[in-house]
Amino acid sequence: MFLLEEPSMKVFLQAWLPRIVPGWLEGTDFLLVPHEGKSDLDRSVPVKLKAWREPGTRFVIVRDNDGADCISTKKRLLELIAGTGRTAVVRLICQELEGWYLADEVALRGAYPTHVKAVERFARRFPDPDACRKPSVELGRDIDEFQKQDAARRLGARLDAARSRSASCRLFARTVKSLAAVAA
Repeated sequence: MFLLEEPSMKVFLQAWLPRIVPGWLEGTDFLLVPHEGKSDLDRSVPVKLKAWREPGTRFVIVRDNDGADCISTKKRLLELIAGTGRTAVVRLICQELEGWYLADEVALRGAYPTHVKAVERFARRFPDPDACRKPSVELGRDIDEFQKQDAARRLGARLDAARSRSASCRLFARTVKSLAAVAA
């Protein structure tokens, strides 16, 4: 079960997870539970973990880091989880989900074929996309048709973790593959 910060993460992962783990089906192999922001997710984590009754369920908490101190954010989430008597994996996206889009130039060009020059500028301006503080603002400024939900759908179908320049994207993909391997 993936507990997510926002609906656009759900849209992205609906398309992306079956590409990372071929054959995975939403509702059978994984469940995506979006929230309405960080506060909603943080309040929900202990409640959902305590209330979930299906044995063997593995939980992954996914949220944007948004410029916060990632060590203290992860520590706080792990403390919330510890109080439930369950275990869960916490994965923070540096800094926003849209940073993963900046990290795969090929996918971004495919999603926005009329904005190739903007995509090339992104690659030059953000050699380390995880360091970009507000990738959603950068994308919205240079790609007039950019919209979070639509981008999530377009990029979930195209993004390749192996080609990504984002360390947090590659770590997330490795985490998912290893969870799937344990379940197999």
